Order: sequence, then structure tokens, then C-alpha cells
Amino acid sequence: MTTILIVEDEETVLETLAYNLRQEGYKVLTAEDGEQAIEIIRRKKPDLVVLDIMLPRLDGLAVCRIVRKDPQVASTPIIMLTARGTQSDKMIGLDSGADDYVTKPFELGEFLARVRAVLRRAPGRAVTSQVLTGGDITVDLAARRAYRGKQELQLSQKEFDLLAELMRNQGAVLSRDLILTRVWGYDYYGDSRTVDVHIRWLREKIEDDPSHPTHIITVRGVGYRFEG
Repeated sequence: MTTILIVEDEETVLETLAYNLRQEGYKVLTAEDGEQAIEIIRRKKPDLVVLDIMLPRLDGLAVCRIVRKDPQVASTPIIMLTARGTQSDKMIGLDSGADDYVTKPFELGEFLARVRAVLRRAPGRAVTSQVLTGGDITVDLAARRAYRGKQELQLSQKEFDLLAELMRNQGAVLSRDLILTRVWGYDYYGDSRTVDVHIRWLREKIEDDPSHPTHIITVRGVGYRFEG
């Protein structure tokens, strides 16, 4: 199983990333400061490190430089995660040895795609492949492709993420607020009606009769449930 270390001192961000990476099938390790991160990287040798720059005890740039100078772990892929978004900040991060750079706030779909891309480029590493099925619907998480029967569905990024989240939790009711957090991200403060709109669009693509859905069921006053 592919192992990812998240180094982040903001609890909400750490928990959100850890949850979503585990849902994708990865094993997740966590650290909340730079010194702890160095110790885990050397001891556990994760397949990828998601590294915040602003950390206590030892910042992310220093961690990255130390890793790159250690022959035992120098090839470890690193994605920098930070609130700093200027071009010069990105250049400093990449010059320190990062393989990619993600600026907060970010969309979870984009973040997960970057994780897969960095793992694909890493020598000797394999991306976790996970396929979800429910009735005639199939979702390939690694390839980010969805099918109804043998026909590929043309889904937007958010439609794909929404369908995947519902299918991961088949039979369980997900509230609109929970869906917003898991699909749109911890930093999203928009109207929960956004979920209803995307559900409507998704039903038009996966249901025989969107007005009488058999896959995405509305649970009044709560949210939605996926049935296979």
C-alpha cells in the first residue's frame, strides 16, 4: 500500500487531507512539526510527503533541504502545501527540492490529482488503484473515469468527486454540510444549495429518469444516499 506522510500543524487541514487520502486507498502518517517529520521520513520512508511550509520547530523548507541531502531518503517525492502563493515563494519551494507546490485554499479534487501525478512520476512507485461499483455505475478513482455500463460518463471535476464520495458511502446518508466539507474542502463556506445543483446535474447523467432516481436518493431534511 502506498504510504503518504502529511506534515501540517493546522488540525482541520490535517484531518481533512488524512481522511480524503485514506478514502482514496492510501496509508496515511501524520506529523505536526518539522523535527517529527524528519524522524518519520527516515524511519518509515513514506512514498510521498505532503509538507506545509509554516511549521513549528523546523519549517518545511528546511525539512525539504535536509531530506534532499540524506542519501537514504533523498528521492522521496514532496508536495509543498502553504498559504504563500506568490511566484517567488513557489520558486523558493521548488528550488528547495519540492516536486510540486499547492497553495491554500485548494480544491480537494485538484490536490488528489496532484498527488497521483507526483506518484506516477516517482521511480519505482505505483499509484493505488481503486474501483468503486454500484449497480451499473463504476468509478475508477486512479484514472478519474466513471462509467454507466460500458459507456464513459462525461463528468466535471466536482461531479466526479461528488459521485465518488456518495459511492464510497453506499447505503449511508450524507448531509449536505458533510458533502460540502468532503467534496468542496474545509475552506469552502458557500451555500449548501450548491450540493443540490450538482446532484441534479449528476442525476441527469446517471439516472434513467432523473425525476425518479434509483441511484442518488434524497433523504428529506438530511441529505443524500447512494444505492447500487
